[in-house]
Amino acid sequence: MNRLGDGRVQCKKCRKRYAPGKLKRQLALAHAFCRDQSAKEAAERLGVNYLTALNFYQRLRQRLLGVLESDYEAARDRVSQYEKTLYLDHNKRRDKRHIFEAQNFLTFAYGERVYNILMPSLERYKQPLIDDGLYEQYWEEFSRFFIFHRIAKLESRENTIEAFRRYFDHFMKNYRGIKRENFIYYLKEAEFKFNYGEECFEKLMELMRRSR
Repeated sequence: MNRLGDGRVQCKKCRKRYAPGKLKRQLALAHAFCRDQSAKEAAERLGVNYLTALNFYQRLRQRLLGVLESDYEAARDRVSQYEKTLYLDHNKRRDKRHIFEAQNFLTFAYGERVYNILMPSLERYKQPLIDDGLYEQYWEEFSRFFIFHRIAKLESRENTIEAFRRYFDHFMKNYRGIKRENFIYYLKEAEFKFNYGEECFEKLMELMRRSR
């Protein structure tokens, strides 16, 4: 970085200029994001406004979508496994009233990475099952497997998709009450972190440089 006369700094590589205070805050928030700290936790720890932290997190999540899409398109011919999964928040899993709120997604594995596609809502099944008197049977099956109309091609029980599923289930314990329309962003955040691992922060820096 080169320090300029107006107090800003300039990146030697991209030649873009930044306000030091803002840059420092964004770097700290990016670190917090990679450590799975919520926007609220990051704001409190760093002493920044909650909305500032939240908006930064939301921008990151939106940008991740393009990165993950590009990664998958470049490697889709290497997809070797796939599986369809239902996910329901931990605090809703014992209550039959919530079973049709489960999120439905399809996971593809290529090498040690995954790519997820969000599937249509299960709400469309609710009334027909109630009308046919199959609600209880569906609940029993759902409780046991968390899978409905199973679609799968797996090479072994221990595989990349199962590793991601365990990772995602643990990741989601940090959040409660995510709105259905926002679920895709959290799913993709987990996908990004699972795929990039220790390179998460470095990849975020690359994203931030490109978007300025």
